[in-house]
Amino acid sequence: MTTAPENYKVYAIKYAHHDRPARDNFIGGDPHDTNMPLDYFVWAVIGESRTFLVDTGFDAEVGAKRRRIITRTVEEGLGKIGIRADSVEDVIITHMHYDHAGNRSLFPKARYHVQDREMAYCTGRCMCHGALNHPFDAEDVKSMVGRIFEGRVQFHDGTSHLTPGLSVHRVGGHTNGLQVVRVHTERGWVVLASDASHLYANMEQSRPFPTVYNVGDMLEGYETVYQLADSAQHVIPGHDPDVLRRFPAQSRETEDWIVRLDGTPR
Repeated sequence: MTTAPENYKVYAIKYAHHDRPARDNFIGGDPHDTNMPLDYFVWAVIGESRTFLVDTGFDAEVGAKRRRIITRTVEEGLGKIGIRADSVEDVIITHMHYDHAGNRSLFPKARYHVQDREMAYCTGRCMCHGALNHPFDAEDVKSMVGRIFEGRVQFHDGTSHLTPGLSVHRVGGHTNGLQVVRVHTERGWVVLASDASHLYANMEQSRPFPTVYNVGDMLEGYETVYQLADSAQHVIPGHDPDVLRRFPAQSRETEDWIVRLDGTPR
């Protein structure tokens, strides 16, 4: 007998911002000389029986080093929706780049869900190349290795169903082991694409983002996330400021900060 999937509430929480020209967001550049900024998010997936945090962001020190502006801390954002960082038990790391796997000491009780290929990638020979290792923070990688020896990492190989209403799926592309998260909500199956597609435009126009391990896998990943979701409106890119305009705010106070991805798009 198949267990019916639980409906989860899904929150996008913005914690940082970076202004950049449109040409920096596409392989081959962009003919429009406009500002096309990136927002930085973590995502909270809250069910009756279990809560998951998807990615952990970065802290002020890393933000200053990378010249990214922290708008609200991850801890503050989680607190706004009733989650204490030190009580989080499950963290899904979509990939190990600095903006998705930082805040190393913020979640002391958490079990981390990571793809086999991602750990092999960020600790293997590819990290001998500056063009590939630049988006990683060595201390984040070391911390994840430490958690392995503490028994706090659960590895996944491809697709894994963590609950009847939540699964992870390796798509690669941006990194060798990038995984996306499929979540069941009241409006259907939502896919947190993370950096499988930074912006709506990347996947809608099949124009890959320049930071990439395998371009072919990135392009195939666009098709995969659409297949996993109930519609294109159910796919959430990793860094698009438009996410905050397309979805209802968690409250009037958080309209430019925290939105409900399980809610009906505006």
